[in-house]
Amino acid sequence: MRKKSSGPVGTVPPDAAGARTPGPAVSGAAHGDWLTLGRDGRLSLYAPTEDGLLRWTETTVGGADWNGPHLVPGAGLTHLTVVQGDDSYVHFLGRRERVGADGARRVDVVHAIQYQTGLAFTDWRSLGNPHPDREQGLLLGPPVGAVASDGSVHVFARGAHGGLVLRREAPNGKWRAWENLQGVGLSPWPAPVALAGGRIEVCVDAETGVFVWRQLEAGGDFTGPRGFALRPAPGTVAALETGPEQATFFWTDADSGAAVSWRAGGWPTPLGGSPAQRPYATLRTTLDGYDCLVLAYRDPDGHAVFGVGGVGDEGNGLWWYALTEPCEGSPALARDGRGRVVMALIDPEGRPRVARQEPGTGLSLGPWSEL
Repeated sequence: MRKKSSGPVGTVPPDAAGARTPGPAVSGAAHGDWLTLGRDGRLSLYAPTEDGLLRWTETTVGGADWNGPHLVPGAGLTHLTVVQGDDSYVHFLGRRERVGADGARRVDVVHAIQYQTGLAFTDWRSLGNPHPDREQGLLLGPPVGAVASDGSVHVFARGAHGGLVLRREAPNGKWRAWENLQGVGLSPWPAPVALAGGRIEVCVDAETGVFVWRQLEAGGDFTGPRGFALRPAPGTVAALETGPEQATFFWTDADSGAAVSWRAGGWPTPLGGSPAQRPYATLRTTLDGYDCLVLAYRDPDGHAVFGVGGVGDEGNGLWWYALTEPCEGSPALARDGRGRVVMALIDPEGRPRVARQEPGTGLSLGPWSEL
């Protein structure tokens, strides 16, 4: 049974005059789904800081006001990934680096959960390190995650030897041992996707192209890696379910500098746009009655860009919109409790900012608000 903790979340206190004092500085954007929609219809935004992570939460469904920042302590986190399951639970995966009493550095993966919007997190739980050798353990990449439809958490990372490692929950809620899924020369950022039928697929760019791992059935072993001679720009791969049991992967093509979409067994489809510097934020939503895809990324000039197109109609390209807002790391996308598309970013001063879909046809974003 997962244990909730009553103590790890703290609010940055107001000063004597009642104004909120400056909180810990945001150290950049988290990886994954760091803007989430809770079961109660309120959005939450999460960002890493030197002492753990910070959380902001809407005070009302779709409203303009946010509570926060609330500090969730987590010393030693070098990377933070946020992933949400169909049950609305939000999972936090961190790569933690600490110095022991002997002065030696050690790395492990840690996991915490938020069950309800705006409430306490569980304590951080260590998932260990797949490498018994301490020096090899220091080479472990940042963890990324996917939550299967049954709620089981799957944690992927690049291992010390350049292959893919996995630790996942069993049906009884206990964690299985680390698994070596093989591969070589992988990027630090695997792109897993949890499909509605319960399976998970993973795509990772590598020195020699692209590797894909697939489950043939929900909860089963992963087949692969299957290699493809394609050329993604390193670290730009993202994933989204675009149809029943259909995983689509997105990346920047290393040759053309444009976005592409790709499904295993086919050829990459050009989508246009400028080169991304991080994995794309992805969202599937309905616009004007059509099933649509939204992508967002940080361009080489450091500004946010988003594109819109039809799901399954990527051959016609996407409509791209370059924004004037600078950002650090990848933006995040979500729908709020009123069904509107929301984009979030971290500006160069470490301040979270959000913009919402304006009324009308298509997708246009309204003014940016600083949290």
